Amino acid sequence: MPDPFPEDSPRLVAEAMPGDNSAAESVSELSGRLKRMVEGEFGRVRLRGEISGWKRAASGHCYLSLKDDQAVIDGVMWKGQAALIPFSPQDGIEVIASGKLTTYPGRSKYQIVIDRMELAGEGALMALLEKLKAQLGAEGLFDQGRKKQLPFMPKVIGVVTSPTGAVIRDILHRLADRCPTHVVVWPVKVQGDGAARDVAAAIAGFDAIAPGGLVPRPDLVIVARGGGSVEDLWAFNEEVVVRAIAACSIPLISAVGHETDTSLSDYAADLRAPTPTAAAEIAVPVLADLRLGLDSYAHRAERCARRYVERGRERTDALARLLPKRDALLGPQRQRADDNAQRLDRALERRITLARGQLDRSAGALRPAMLAQRLSAARDRLAGAWKLVEALNPSHVLDRGYAWVEAKAGGVLTSAAAARKAGALVLHFGDGDVAARVEGAGGKAYVKDKPDQPTLL
Repeated sequence: MPDPFPEDSPRLVAEAMPGDNSAAESVSELSGRLKRMVEGEFGRVRLRGEISGWKRAASGHCYLSLKDDQAVIDGVMWKGQAALIPFSPQDGIEVIASGKLTTYPGRSKYQIVIDRMELAGEGALMALLEKLKAQLGAEGLFDQGRKKQLPFMPKVIGVVTSPTGAVIRDILHRLADRCPTHVVVWPVKVQGDGAARDVAAAIAGFDAIAPGGLVPRPDLVIVARGGGSVEDLWAFNEEVVVRAIAACSIPLISAVGHETDTSLSDYAADLRAPTPTAAAEIAVPVLADLRLGLDSYAHRAERCARRYVERGRERTDALARLLPKRDALLGPQRQRADDNAQRLDRALERRITLARGQLDRSAGALRPAMLAQRLSAARDRLAGAWKLVEALNPSHVLDRGYAWVEAKAGGVLTSAAAARKAGALVLHFGDGDVAARVEGAGGKAYVKDKPDQPTLL
C-alpha cells in the first residue's frame, strides 16, 4: 500500500522529518547568525563612494548611502562621530568612510556604521567647496551691497587667531610700527577638529560685546591664519564660520593664508587681505604719514593766512594811493573854521556892546532919587490898601452895634429860616458872644442869661 504522506508533499502541520536533527530557526536567530558572520568576516572596512540621501535626524544621528556606478550600501553615523566630521557632508560629494560593517535585522539589510569620514582627495574637496560656495552665494552672503565700510582709524581692533603662532606677532608688530592701537585677541584653534566652531564663536563673541563695558567693543575685527594646504585652511570654508562672518555687525577683514589662498571667509568678509600682515596695514593708517599730512596742512594754512594778509595790505595801499591828500581833504574845513572864528569874535563884540547898553539903562533906573520916588509911591499904595482892609474888618462893624449869628453846630446864618432851622444859636457882638435859642411857632429868639429867666430879644 503506497505512503499517503510522501516527504515532498505539503503538510498542514509541520512534523520532524527522518534525518532532520535540528529544530527550525527563528528569524531573529538567523538574523543574529548573519550579523555575527558579517561582522566577524569583514570587521572594519574603508569604503570610497559618493554620498546620497544625507540627512541628520532630530536625535543628531546621521543617515546616508554610499554609492558608485554599480552598487549602493546604507550607512549610519552616530551623533558623537558626526560632530567630529571636519566638513559639512552633502549629496554628491565623494568620500572615504571608515567603520564597521554590520547588519540591521529590523530591515534585513547590511550597512556600515561610520566612525570616520574624509573627502576622497583634493578633487572631492574642491567639489564640496564649489558646491558650498554656490549655495551660500545664492543666499546673498557674498553680495557687495551688504559689505560694510572699514573705519579710518579704529580705536580697538579684535583679532581672532591662534595666540601662539607667528600671525599674532606679525599683526601686533605691524600695528605698532604704523599706528599703535588697542588690540583684543580672542584665542582660537585655526586647524583641526573644533576649529570652525571656535572661530565662529569668537566672531559672535566680539559682536556680542556691549559698548562701554569692561572689555572694549572692537571697531574692527581681523580673522587671521597663516598659510597652509587646502585641508589646513578648511575651517575657514566651513558654513558655520561663513555665516558668523556674514552676520557680524562689526566691519571684518579676512586674512587667511597667503596671497594665493582663497577661502569662503574671504568672500563673506567686508574686505579680504592677502596676508595677516597686510590686514594690519589695511586696518590702520601710518601715524607718521598722518603727522606729516597735518604738518603740511598747517603750513598750507599758514601760507594761505599770510597771503591773505599780504593781499589785504596790497589792496589797502592801492586804495590809499587813490585817496586825496590830507590837506586837500581838510582845507575847506580849516577855512570854514577860520571864518566861523572871525564871525564868533564879531558876534561876541556886538553882544558885549548890547549888554553894556542894557547895563547903563538899568544903572540909570537905579539912581537914589528914582529909588526914593518909587519907595514913596509904594508906601502910599500900601497905606491905601490897609485902610481898605480896616474898613472891611467885621469886628469894626460889630463895634457900631451890629452882631452876626452862627449856628451852635457851626456855620454862619444869613437868614431867619436858617436860624429857626438851627434852633441853638451863638450871637457874636463886639465885646463878646451870647448863646440864644429859637422857640415857639413864631420863631422868636430868647437869650438865656440865667437858666430860669429867659430874655426875649
